[in-house]
Amino acid sequence: MAGVFVTRRLVGDALDALAAEHDVDVWTGELPPEPAELRARAAGADGLLCLLTERVDAALLDACPRLRVIANYAVGTDNVDLAECRRRGVAVGCTPDVLTDATADLALALILAVARRLPEAARAVRDGEWRTWEATRWLGAGLAGRRLLVVGPGRIGRAVARRAEGFGMTVAFAGRGDDLVARLREADVVSLHAPLTHATRGLIDAAALAALPPGALLVNTARGALIDQDALLDALRSGRLAGAGLDVTDPEPLPAGHPLLDEPNVLVLPHVGSATHEAREAMTRLCVENLRAGLAGEPLPYPG
Repeated sequence: MAGVFVTRRLVGDALDALAAEHDVDVWTGELPPEPAELRARAAGADGLLCLLTERVDAALLDACPRLRVIANYAVGTDNVDLAECRRRGVAVGCTPDVLTDATADLALALILAVARRLPEAARAVRDGEWRTWEATRWLGAGLAGRRLLVVGPGRIGRAVARRAEGFGMTVAFAGRGDDLVARLREADVVSLHAPLTHATRGLIDAAALAALPPGALLVNTARGALIDQDALLDALRSGRLAGAGLDVTDPEPLPAGHPLLDEPNVLVLPHVGSATHEAREAMTRLCVENLRAGLAGEPLPYPG
């Protein structure tokens, strides 16, 4: 029987099945374990199920000499030092495919929200500014005929494209090797779906934002660090951008009083792209399948 440490309570019953086979220890705190707590709690574990909030680095791996497999509860692995894991022979898995539809749905919801200025309109209702039906206030943009640029044409990006086409949008893609600035010049709406790497950190910087046509919209459901948030704030305040929808930020959460939270047509969500019952249960199941395989010395079905 192997020992498995799980860094948070999860949705679904797959962990119960794993607990019938192995010694499963689940962190029950509302917040993630601090790095020192994580190292202490996982020190004797053979398997680790972690979230994006946990940094799996050399310090953690040093503290966990028995560790054989890491199941990351995400489609990405930017919180895991993959090179260090490979060097130590620790297998790493993730949860691809099962959160594609949930995240694509949310991306389109954010596009609709900022296009129709829903954050501003909802705030006006809360602030008592809604006095009567008005013909000239809270005017937004329709999606039909608008040009959507999907940055990162992977599973989620292409799922967003299919949904956008249903709303009458024309879609273009920008991937590795494409001239991003040239594509941005032709975009009314930009939706980010690229992985976070050294090459993509700060991908949407001041120069990228300056390339957008005035009044463009930006949505990010990938990773917060893809965007230079200071440049984003400048673009919003100058009117270059008409709005932004952010399910991810850098850091997460944004500190109280952060200026992005006060921008009228910015909608910031608490990283809920995969937050459907179906997606989160499937993510738990895939993590358990990865753990079972890794603990048995078999190749992971969903490697990272």
